[in-house]
Amino acid sequence: MTRPATVEDIHATARAMPHVTVFRPESNPVYQVGSKSFVFFRTPRPDAVDPETGERYDDVIVIWVASEGDKQALLQDDRLPFFTTAHFDGHPSVLLRASRVGEIDRDELIEIVEEAWLAQASARRGAAWLQDR
Repeated sequence: MTRPATVEDIHATARAMPHVTVFRPESNPVYQVGSKSFVFFRTPRPDAVDPETGERYDDVIVIWVASEGDKQALLQDDRLPFFTTAHFDGHPSVLLRASRVGEIDRDELIEIVEEAWLAQASARRGAAWLQDR
């Protein structure tokens, strides 16, 4: 592991991607490209709760993925703290608690956020970004 990721790594990576708009930057930001969300910080919802206390998680981050296969790969990797709920069945995204971001390698998380942007960006914008890399 190069170093553990931080929530700031998510923010910095999402903001650094081209053509990004941020809604509600002060609390529960939503990062979008071309009016499509690719990372957003959720408010507490009844579908994600602490199994012991029943309290709603107040730190859930939604990260888009390119496909159901990508989603399953992240969910089935025992090293990673990604999860999902029935509310997100069939939705191309994974959930991550901010309190567990440090369990992910920084470089891996950056790649996941970049791939989330690619999943939502137009083909033209995605191709231009990939070419510039």
